[in-house]
Amino acid sequence: MWNKTYLGHGIGLRTAHYTYLLEHPVKGVDWFEIISENFFGPGGRPWAVLRKVREQVPIVMHGVSLGIGNTSPLDWDYLKQLKDLAEKVEPAWVSDHICWGGYGGHYSHDLLPLPYTQETLDHLVPRIHEVQEFLGRPMMFENASSYVSFAESEMSEWEFVAELAKRTGSGILLDVNNVYVSANNHNFEVDDYINAIPKEYVGQFHVAGHTDKGNYLLDTHIGPVIPEVWDVYKKALARFGPISTLVEWDEDVPSFEEVVAESQRARHIEQEFLHDTPTQSRSHSEVVLEEHLRTTR
Repeated sequence: MWNKTYLGHGIGLRTAHYTYLLEHPVKGVDWFEIISENFFGPGGRPWAVLRKVREQVPIVMHGVSLGIGNTSPLDWDYLKQLKDLAEKVEPAWVSDHICWGGYGGHYSHDLLPLPYTQETLDHLVPRIHEVQEFLGRPMMFENASSYVSFAESEMSEWEFVAELAKRTGSGILLDVNNVYVSANNHNFEVDDYINAIPKEYVGQFHVAGHTDKGNYLLDTHIGPVIPEVWDVYKKALARFGPISTLVEWDEDVPSFEEVVAESQRARHIEQEFLHDTPTQSRSHSEVVLEEHLRTTR
């Protein structure tokens, strides 16, 4: 079972906000998520910003280059850098994606989908165990958005994600925007996905904007979150309770205050959910969170 830690509501630490964060204290944000690979270097301005915000709020690490589904051997140079970074940053957790991204030293620089088969599970499970043992900590893995599917898939994406968590003990970073995007692209029901994910493994939510390309949706992290994705977030809250939530805004990034305002929307939705949920039906963590909110207002 994933050892959940509720951090509240966070945003990504992005270069567009470096100047602001060097000049102002952190307000309105409970935690930051960093892209792990952006901090593999020894220092410079990124590290100056990271050190300053880390003194004020927790940090989590989110990677994009692990390639846990690659058929090539694990990249131990990469993993050594990841472990070194984790030892320096002491993040609340480390995460990456359920995907593959390269072969034979050639990298796509994208998060590519996998066939949902027992063979794929049998490939991923020992690799995840090996990575977690090397890092000395469990990881979380995110459901990536997808635009193609494999004829040889033997199960649904949600069945695959659930089984992977159960067999590895890793957490699930549930990206609700990706669920919405993939549901539209592959014509499945959001409720089927949300309701099949085991509650005990979900440790973080991602919420983001996307781009409507007409005949498909593209996960771009551009712009504010649309109402339909907020509806999926509400469904996730109803099933999993309050979970550390990150609003992603990675393209055409606006001011720090505007991104924080979008994160505050998630906070308000969560608080409304807690207010409207009968106490007797809430989990212990939900009741504790409501008490925290009441005493800190």
